[in-house]
Amino acid sequence: MLDFPNIERGAFVVASVFDGSDEKSYWASRTRYERLEAVELMRQIIYGYDPSTTRLQRVLETAQRS
Repeated sequence: MLDFPNIERGAFVVASVFDGSDEKSYWASRTRYERLEAVELMRQIIYGYDPSTTRLQRVLETAQRS
């Protein structure tokens, strides 16, 4: 499980949609592992994290022998 980062609630930036962003260059400068960690953190934030459902579901079937 990843540790959720602290959110700085005092930071606020207003920008135009048409202004250039340095977001692409920021993520290009990160390692593959850091980018993967960021994606996993976003997934956990969006869909929630429940350790009891992290395992694969197993199905048990019984067969009748003749």
